[in-house]
Amino acid sequence: MGKESVRLIANNKKAWHDYFIEEKYEAGIELVGTEVKSVRQGHCSIKEAFVRIDKNSEVQIYGMHINPYEKGNIFNKDPLRVRKLLLHRHEIRKLIGKMDQKGYTLVPLRVYFKGSKIKVEIALAKGKKLYDKRRDIAKKDQRRAAEREFKVKNL
Repeated sequence: MGKESVRLIANNKKAWHDYFIEEKYEAGIELVGTEVKSVRQGHCSIKEAFVRIDKNSEVQIYGMHINPYEKGNIFNKDPLRVRKLLLHRHEIRKLIGKMDQKGYTLVPLRVYFKGSKIKVEIALAKGKKLYDKRRDIAKKDQRRAAEREFKVKNL
């Protein structure tokens, strides 16, 4: 089988800062025609988005912003509407079991094209405490300083 191209549309950098990422899942997303056209143009944001599983065992994404398609007129939907994510039943059951444990949540990491399909990568994550975030920032600063020093020595 040929490799399918993966093209990034939106990325959620804040999720990596605020959460420990445990497991990742690839989900399809249910969109209408004008939303697909808008996403193809790159007008999508998941910065404030979050994922929940409702009482009917449906996975839904809240707060995902897709700009209205400029030529869509009356066919455009609400940019912040709740959208259904498409996962296998066994994956949803596994996620429900993990979510019952204390401190776990679902966060969207990125939206991308896989071939011609639009996919959302969601992650089972555990929230970071403030001291964890500070530790990560300190490590990142230390790594940058080491790289800068290495660069200066090799000139």
